Amino acid sequence: MAAAALLVPGWASAQQAPQLNLQRIKLSTGMYVIDAQVALTPEQRQTGLMLRKNMPQHEGMLFVFEQAGEQCFWMKNTLLPLTAAFVADDGTIVNMADMKPETTDSHCSVKPVRYVLEMNKGWFAKKGIKPGSKLSGPVFEAQR
Repeated sequence: MAAAALLVPGWASAQQAPQLNLQRIKLSTGMYVIDAQVALTPEQRQTGLMLRKNMPQHEGMLFVFEQAGEQCFWMKNTLLPLTAAFVADDGTIVNMADMKPETTDSHCSVKPVRYVLEMNKGWFAKKGIKPGSKLSGPVFEAQR
């Protein structure tokens, strides 16, 4: 997931099971509801969706960073093809990136953001959601 994983000695080899028990929140965009796990801590963000073999179509993971910055993601040890939506504080999708499983290609936000929502690859496209679309949910209302 994040390049920071390279900086933690032994971390990648210690990760043996997907994280499935993170706090969840409901997000929405238009008529679509997303059940999102929330990755808040550096460890939760580093692990992300690694080692998950499947994920229901309405589920995703919301990565929450302490402050806005250029956020870059990769897919090392991630088995599912995903799309990352880089999201501004008000819930506006800034840009998106389709990501291939088990690669170290870097996918970055085009401007500083605090949120990244990962969904199964193609979920956003099938719903007509693209940059400029808005997400809503408690995390974004708190920023208004």
